[in-house]
Amino acid sequence: MNDFLTLWTIRLACVLYFAAALLPGLGRWWRAAWTAGFIAYLTHVAAAFAFHHGWSHDAAFSETARRTGELFGVESGAGLYFNYAFTAVWLADVVWLWRGSSGNNGDTYRTRPRWISIAVHAFMAFMFFNATVVFASGWVRWLGAAATAILLLVHAPVRRR
Repeated sequence: MNDFLTLWTIRLACVLYFAAALLPGLGRWWRAAWTAGFIAYLTHVAAAFAFHHGWSHDAAFSETARRTGELFGVESGAGLYFNYAFTAVWLADVVWLWRGSSGNNGDTYRTRPRWISIAVHAFMAFMFFNATVVFASGWVRWLGAAATAILLLVHAPVRRR
């Protein structure tokens, strides 16, 4: 059950992330998917820390270093800090989404500077790619690669003459 919860909450988070990243701007449905994806992701983090790391940062750091060493030949747990940053960025984005589109001050989420949205989504896409392609295997890797390719095609900048 522990592995099931840990694996399927991150898979659900990835599906919801992909859906929201693919079809931004669909109003409350998009906001619900974006928020639900974040909640599924937080559930995954809690499950991973509870069931696999004993609520220990050191254990999570060591496991991250081990997995990184297996893949790249260099043991580094620095990726765990990227995961912490990812959590903070997604949390900030969800909070901004709910507070910034509440009506009193207009829609500050939709009217925020474009570079902020690009930075948030570029970082999140980088982390999505690493989670679903670099560190995954089997069918998850193939789906992650296809999802990444689709997102790149949909959101690639179009140059006009």
